[in-house]
Amino acid sequence: MTVTTAKSPPGDQGPQTPPAEARAPRTRLPARRTGLTESRRNLSTLRATDVYAMLGAAAAALAITWVMFDRLLPFNGALGFVVIAYALFLGLYALLVSFDEDGPAVRDRVAAAVVQSLGVVMIAVLAFVIVYTIYEGRDALPHLNFYTQSMADAGPIEPLSVGGILHAIVGTLWQISIALLICIPSGLVCAVFLNEVPGAFSRFVRTIVEAMTALPSIVAGLFVYATFILALGFDRSGLAAALAISVMMLPIIIRASDVVIRLVPGTLREASYALGTSRWRTVWHVVLPTSRSGLMTAIILGTARGVGETSPVLLTAGYTAELNTDPLHDPMVSLPLATFELVKSPEPTYIARGFGTAAVLLLLVLVLFVVARVIGGRGPGRLTRRQEHRRVKASRRDTRRFAARAATDQPSVRPAPTRSTP
Repeated sequence: MTVTTAKSPPGDQGPQTPPAEARAPRTRLPARRTGLTESRRNLSTLRATDVYAMLGAAAAALAITWVMFDRLLPFNGALGFVVIAYALFLGLYALLVSFDEDGPAVRDRVAAAVVQSLGVVMIAVLAFVIVYTIYEGRDALPHLNFYTQSMADAGPIEPLSVGGILHAIVGTLWQISIALLICIPSGLVCAVFLNEVPGAFSRFVRTIVEAMTALPSIVAGLFVYATFILALGFDRSGLAAALAISVMMLPIIIRASDVVIRLVPGTLREASYALGTSRWRTVWHVVLPTSRSGLMTAIILGTARGVGETSPVLLTAGYTAELNTDPLHDPMVSLPLATFELVKSPEPTYIARGFGTAAVLLLLVLVLFVVARVIGGRGPGRLTRRQEHRRVKASRRDTRRFAARAATDQPSVRPAPTRSTP
């Protein structure tokens, strides 16, 4: 068998290596131009150009709106002036920012301007309500009897030096305390159940809770009035009002606590289970301490919903001008209900007392919020001095116990027996 091999033609030196230009890839990255590097901008800082653009856009928007309303078009009204000026401000601000920035930066600055302006509006509205309430009640607030007396001896024509709102303060404290005693344990237990025991029933409970968050307060008052007062035969009292307030507070606390407990990382639960801990000890020692601050916020939200209710208290507790310290019997008034009854009177002294009562309610809510924040404001893992002291003492006891056990378990060294020689 003969094998023939092909010979390369003369002058052919075989496969040759192509030049570097031929071996280069067809697509290549463009060369980096060192003179046109873009500097990264920190969006969290406010530059001077941003302030100038904002002030210039605001001044131009006000000037253009004034010209439109006063010279060019037959417009009038404060609301229309504000709306048109705000729209022009956003447009002019975007135009001024676009001179120095690109598209994403322009959208970011305009969105930031919208969010910040809405925050300023909300703070301004809140400040207006507080200042207006205190200003209208300025005649009643300086009197000491306003806090130490009830309205039992104060008639419509009595001066502000007679009568006060002590009965309303006591009633509010009793009602909100009983409502918190009912709602805090039941709400937290229900939230833990919704997260730790999934299933069809927990989904049903979650749906009912979400529906009850939009329950009108008058319906809650009618429910307690029909069941607790008419069906069971109890009298109107502070306890009945507390039950009606609890119906309003409980869905808020459950829903907010459910969301907070969901945010606890699953790795913390897995670490607890890996150490051999049961589910409920994991909930008590891991889940609840981790979400303590958020749970306190949920309780604050529920308290804010219940402390300002008027119609359930009117239906279930009634109105009285006398001081009642027994929440189980007789009518008991609250601060919101006293404000409603006093402000609707045509007498100037009653109106001043009504606004003073509203100011005291604002102060009471602020005190409750501060106390709640002090109790639950620490983050997970942060201990008080007393807790740290207890941890140190427990660590020292454990160290002594381990040392004693090690000394006990160590085998005693016995001397080797000596063999006697004959």
